[in-house]
Amino acid sequence: MENSCVDSLILKLHDVNAVKFGEYKLKSGMITPIYIDLRVLVSYPSLMNQVSSLIYQRAQEEELKFDSVCGVPYTALPLATIICSRNELPMLIRRKEAKDYGTKRMVEGVFREGETCLIIEDTVTSGSSILETAEVLYKEGLKVTDAIVLMDREQGGVPMLASQGIRLHPVISMFKLLNVLLAAERIDAQTARSVRKFILDNNTFSPKEENGNGSPITKKPCNEQSQELSYGARAKLPNAHPLASKLLRIMEEKKSNLCVSADVTSSEELLQLADSLGPKICLLKTHMDILKDFTPAFSQDLKALAEKHNFLIFEDRKFADIGNTVKHQYEGGVYQISSWSHIVNAHAVPGPGVLKGLSAVGTLLGRGCLLIAQMSSQGSLATGEYTQAVLKMAEEQSDFVIGFICGSKISKRLEFIHMTPGVQMQAGGDGLGQQYTSPDEVICNKGSDVIIVGRGILGASDRLEAAESYRKSGWEAYTKRLGQTGQ
Repeated sequence: MENSCVDSLILKLHDVNAVKFGEYKLKSGMITPIYIDLRVLVSYPSLMNQVSSLIYQRAQEEELKFDSVCGVPYTALPLATIICSRNELPMLIRRKEAKDYGTKRMVEGVFREGETCLIIEDTVTSGSSILETAEVLYKEGLKVTDAIVLMDREQGGVPMLASQGIRLHPVISMFKLLNVLLAAERIDAQTARSVRKFILDNNTFSPKEENGNGSPITKKPCNEQSQELSYGARAKLPNAHPLASKLLRIMEEKKSNLCVSADVTSSEELLQLADSLGPKICLLKTHMDILKDFTPAFSQDLKALAEKHNFLIFEDRKFADIGNTVKHQYEGGVYQISSWSHIVNAHAVPGPGVLKGLSAVGTLLGRGCLLIAQMSSQGSLATGEYTQAVLKMAEEQSDFVIGFICGSKISKRLEFIHMTPGVQMQAGGDGLGQQYTSPDEVICNKGSDVIIVGRGILGASDRLEAAESYRKSGWEAYTKRLGQTGQ
């Protein structure tokens, strides 16, 4: 789905007052600074046709398989009707209340037990309305595996429905909507910040909350969890940064969440390492300033190997200066980092200016940045309030920040990627304050996405064998987290 189509739709929705800013009371009693009222669509036929086309296009992009379509009453009913009429698809209608005469059915239409029904919805907050419709369909013997929503408020609907076995595919996400309206000067930065804060502070899903039946969802052990989305599914989230999506796709395709920390001092050794371990990794982490023989030609050779073996390059530069300085450090100097490194990282100590300086260079090149939220060294000050400040900075600049360097998952936003250094098969430490954690602990129990391994592989007698061992261990921990096997 082209971004221009979605951007155009967002502006049109704002034009017809389907997106409102102020103070509004939701059905739950919660006061929200943004209100999405898509009921007005019925008065704008051309806009309703555009919405219906994008929803059906989403189903095609995901290659969804279904036998019928059901719109959640009432706002999604006309959308489902247009989709089914235009594409000659069977439609079902779910009643909100059973008739007390005739067939007394809750689902109208012709269907057979065991068939799959695709649910269409206009807006999702917690996902409960989709779940309620799914449960009515379940009682009729139908299956529900997927749902498409026009607007996802990003307040927990995706993981809640995933925990119940339903994949939610949004056309527009709340953060995407805010970015488009801000860029078009329809809202100011303060409004965008207040809405983002409200959304992030009011997530409706946690493993201890209730599901759509009112029964508790209890947190399961790691190897039984089902509320996670796969790397591949996260790559398709509409608000995901393109580089984060690319990395998640690489991880899914290569069955690898392994990043090798290539802390070697010879260009030749680094190229040999990249070539031999390339098929096993999703990321190669470099420290170019420790090379004794760096040349611009070498960096292009490394870039060619990344393309050959389908991995990304992460220069562990840890930028930590004012915006103007880091801008020059990133694009110029001896290393010209922005010309070859897909990902860099930065400390949050200088404040938002460090990201503004980096993004001024990296955004146009399609690069991304990781913020250092926590460190694996003993006595690190990157904890507590500092980590929370890093998280806030990332959320406010998610057009460039793709995730975090951290010891455990710190954000509920599925678009962010969490990467954890200091990983070895056996937990422990060295004499210089480094603390090691096992792949299973990092991925399965602490919820991180990528394991960063240095000495566990570089110090092995057979580096390729060691890399495969870490790749396998990291992937097995991930499949345990998903509650799947054999992936």
